[in-house]
Amino acid sequence: MYIIKNISDCNRKYLRSRKYLFFVLLIGVLILVFLLDIALGSVPIPIGDVVKVLFGGDAQKVSWTNIIFQFRLPKAVTAMLAGAALGVSGLQMQTIFRNPLAGPFVLGISSGASLGVALVVLTANFVGAGTVFQTLGVFGDLSLALASSLGAAAVLGLVLLVSRRVQDTITLLILGLLFGYGTSALVSILLQFSNSQQIQTYLQWTFGSFAGVTWKQMPVLAGVVLLGLVVAAVLSKPLNVLLVGDSYALTLGLNLKRTRFWVITSASILAGVITAFCGPIAFLGVAVPHLCRSMFNSCDHHILVPAVMIMGAILALFADLLCMSPGNQMTLPLNSVTALIGTPVVSWVILRRYYAN
Repeated sequence: MYIIKNISDCNRKYLRSRKYLFFVLLIGVLILVFLLDIALGSVPIPIGDVVKVLFGGDAQKVSWTNIIFQFRLPKAVTAMLAGAALGVSGLQMQTIFRNPLAGPFVLGISSGASLGVALVVLTANFVGAGTVFQTLGVFGDLSLALASSLGAAAVLGLVLLVSRRVQDTITLLILGLLFGYGTSALVSILLQFSNSQQIQTYLQWTFGSFAGVTWKQMPVLAGVVLLGLVVAAVLSKPLNVLLVGDSYALTLGLNLKRTRFWVITSASILAGVITAFCGPIAFLGVAVPHLCRSMFNSCDHHILVPAVMIMGAILALFADLLCMSPGNQMTLPLNSVTALIGTPVVSWVILRRYYAN
């Protein structure tokens, strides 16, 4: 018995040290990709100069300092916040619905945000309606973000209202998808009556981008994302209990209605604020949780939540790197790049589980 206990303790210590090693590795990769995202672009900047500027030094050229602080640093910070938020939101949705394909936008939050933007951009041809929605333009750069937030909040309100009456998560999932289909249909109708310039503006927003957030907008974005991430971290224990099933969770004393309410609120806020500032970014929220589960070989949310934050930030920065064409002003659509990253990751996870069984 003594030998068996020692072996068990050694295995436990080995697994714990392995997880710490993975976290250290992820943090190292995050720092590297962060520096590369700032250094590379249409104007390449040596990483040494990037580090000097970030720590208060001077670069070889004054223009490099301006490029870093005015354009690339806010873009890189936005990418990290977006990746962490979408990854954690996707993890929460996959846990609460016990569906490996669930993502941050499964409840129609993205479609609601898209409808809000469409009402601002595409309603100029409608007498009266266009005037009302175009008044949001007084908010300047925040007008599209505000419109997107209002649309996402409207759908979130409907989902939370339904969640208080519907006990079955599958029914709630179906209703969320229906809300998404309904709002997407309204957007399609608006597109049909819009001119080419309005359609181009709207489509440009749907491509997604980390470059649209300014330093003035950063406190709002960062504050809401950090609040959502803190709530998600606090919900780690209830999320672990949900893994065993609703019936057993009830016997353990978990308040399912209250837990579901806060999980949906946290996930929707994280997804909604990123959609508002960066556009609808696909695949990251679905791919990142699967990648972290496979890497850490764990379903413990005390481990997965911080791991997903770091991994999401890494993949978002990597996607932003792929969007840039060095030596060229052209950038690729962010959603296309994230889909290229997410598709093989999710496919690999699904096939790995299939052949493992």
